Amino acid sequence: QVQLQESGPGLVKPSQTLSLTCTVSGGSITTSYYAWSWIRQPPGKGLEWMGAIYSGTTYYSPSLKSRTSISRDTSKNQFSLQLSSVTPEDTAEYYCATGRDYSGTYSKYNYWGQGTQVTVSS
Repeated sequence: QVQLQESGPGLVKPSQTLSLTCTVSGGSITTSYYAWSWIRQPPGKGLEWMGAIYSGTTYYSPSLKSRTSISRDTSKNQFSLQLSSVTPEDTAEYYCATGRDYSGTYSKYNYWGQGTQVTVSS
């Protein structure tokens, strides 16, 4: 059973960079055909796919591409998210997930982390 666990600060100041890490157990982030994604859900809104890393290549939502960076550390079996120049509108529950998709088709995601709340506030 693959398990994902998000970690990172719960509070970030405006204009700073939000950094989160997803630690994977029970499976390898180098597994073929599986992409490793970041998704968020602002309060009262739906899920928003942010981006993914698949076989070392990154894919981003066009609306967030200029501020988003996803990377992986295969030695630690982790992948990470950085979102720069955050504003209060970036306040959300942030999830990491994996499945045979790197474009935001949630039905193809087999495993999800439990989520971590990030608030952007001064």
